[in-house]
Amino acid sequence: MQKIIVIALFSAILLTVACNSRNEAKKERTTSEVTLSEINKAEPENFGVAADSAVSQEYNGNADKEEDQGQDQKQKKQPVQPQLTEPVAKPDWDKKIIKTATINLEVKEYNKYNISLREKVKSFGGYIAQEEQSQSDYKIENIVTVKVPVEQFDNAVTLLTSNVEKLNEKKISSQDVTAEFVDTKSRLEAKRQVRERYIGLLKQAKNMEEILSVQSEINSIQEDMEAAAGRIQYLGHSASYSTINLTYFEVLNSSAKTDDNPSFGTKFINAFKTGGSGVMDLLVGLVTIWPLFLLAFAGFVVYKRMRTAKIKA
Repeated sequence: MQKIIVIALFSAILLTVACNSRNEAKKERTTSEVTLSEINKAEPENFGVAADSAVSQEYNGNADKEEDQGQDQKQKKQPVQPQLTEPVAKPDWDKKIIKTATINLEVKEYNKYNISLREKVKSFGGYIAQEEQSQSDYKIENIVTVKVPVEQFDNAVTLLTSNVEKLNEKKISSQDVTAEFVDTKSRLEAKRQVRERYIGLLKQAKNMEEILSVQSEINSIQEDMEAAAGRIQYLGHSASYSTINLTYFEVLNSSAKTDDNPSFGTKFINAFKTGGSGVMDLLVGLVTIWPLFLLAFAGFVVYKRMRTAKIKA
């Protein structure tokens, strides 16, 4: 009987606890529904705007990412075009070109131009290779050979012919020796290789005759190599330094000038003067040999007397 009462009490307690739990769950659910309804009634517009802004931001972000990815793909797809650069023209002095100028000019003051010439040549980095000065009653003249670097050739010709009394002659010529320079260098290299082979044969020579024969060939090749090397050096120097053959003079007495192409009358008068001068020179020469005439006359007198005495006898 007591066990039955205890079981009934325990069952009643469990039932009461279950009912209370169920009621509390219903109250919580009702409260949450009321709260949500109030929120929806209170801020419907703001909630929609926030949602729209969130969606728009997400869309814009995705669009920007897609646009960046598209640009990257376009850049990857487009081939990289190489930048075209204009070829740089090499100046003339990179080639083996021998430049020569021939200039003849009249100057106002010989000494002043002579000093100026040396200063200008020095400023160009050149030098005077040859000089020949002469003077007559008519003029004082100087013939010089000037060597200047090829890059200063045009400036030198321009400055040397400026501020002069008269430019009588100006001639410029160029000679391209690039092909000869390259060919000579190639032949020199070929000769060098042949010499190396002969040196190898010289080491393998077994007797004196073979040694002398190979050595003779080596000497001949060595002479050809030295000639080729000298030619290369000459062409290189001639192409590096241009030549200016300059003749300049100052007129001292214009009346003392000799006519290079005289007329017939002038030639006749000059011939008459020359003939008279020749006769006078002949007479003077005869006077200088008067002892010979005296000896000849004495010999003639002795010969006549001897012939007369022989006839009488």
